[in-house]
Amino acid sequence: MIEISRSQSDSELLAAYAMGNKEAISQLIDRHSSRIYDYVRMMVKDRDLADDIYQETLIKAVRVIDEGRYKENGKFVSWVMRIAHNQVIDHFRAEKQNKTINESAAGYDILSSQRLSEGSIEDTLVGEQIAADLRRLVDSLPDEQQEVVRLRYFSGLSFKEIAEQTEVSINTALGRMRYALINLRKLIRENNIALQ
Repeated sequence: MIEISRSQSDSELLAAYAMGNKEAISQLIDRHSSRIYDYVRMMVKDRDLADDIYQETLIKAVRVIDEGRYKENGKFVSWVMRIAHNQVIDHFRAEKQNKTINESAAGYDILSSQRLSEGSIEDTLVGEQIAADLRRLVDSLPDEQQEVVRLRYFSGLSFKEIAEQTEVSINTALGRMRYALINLRKLIRENNIALQ
């Protein structure tokens, strides 16, 4: 069994774990636990929920490693943070499906126009292409507008939560969203993107 020490890199700890040293994965998780947990807590703003999502994230990460599906590329913490981010988004999607939200009257439904439904492979591919196009367009917005769009539509936060997280008033958050939507509509027209 490979001996481990605090000075070993993430890659070395992963190699030790692969060789059967169970302490290596514990040390690796301990090394990054506060960063992962703090991110989840910041996103969900609820200690119990953050605990659950944090645990689900670690279980999923270890399962992927145990199944040999993790490809070591020196970016372990980024990979786990991506899993955490996806777990947070999954939570907000599930929560959103349990609520009836009508934002179309306010003009905030531009990113929700592709309804979630089971369909053909073609529908799935078209949906993925639309999502990729929208993410590319969002990336071209000014930083403040990108942030509010991502927090609202990709992280599922309310405008009150967005205002708190970005340390601005709700009116400022709404204003940034309004300008973001105006700019997105313009970019959609210019790029001939169909959202249906």
